[in-house]
Amino acid sequence: MSEQRPPEEQGDGLRAAAARKGSLLGTLRAVAWSFLGIRKGRGYEQDVSQLNPVHVIVAGVIGAVIFVLVLVVLVKWIVGSGVAT
Repeated sequence: MSEQRPPEEQGDGLRAAAARKGSLLGTLRAVAWSFLGIRKGRGYEQDVSQLNPVHVIVAGVIGAVIFVLVLVVLVKWIVGSGVAT
């Protein structure tokens, strides 16, 4: 059976993860790999142990916004060029 910890102790792991000092380049690289969907298990484990989850979430949201904006510009360019008619 697994031992249940009190609620005040369960937050310690989250606080410890949020206190990590992950590098900006490492966070952006991990998010880019996740967008591509190719990542080795060893690299994933390294990311999980080093990166700050708050930084990963922010980088992921920014990456998603940039991805959508690039798609919108691409579609407008294709439709405006007359190729789609």
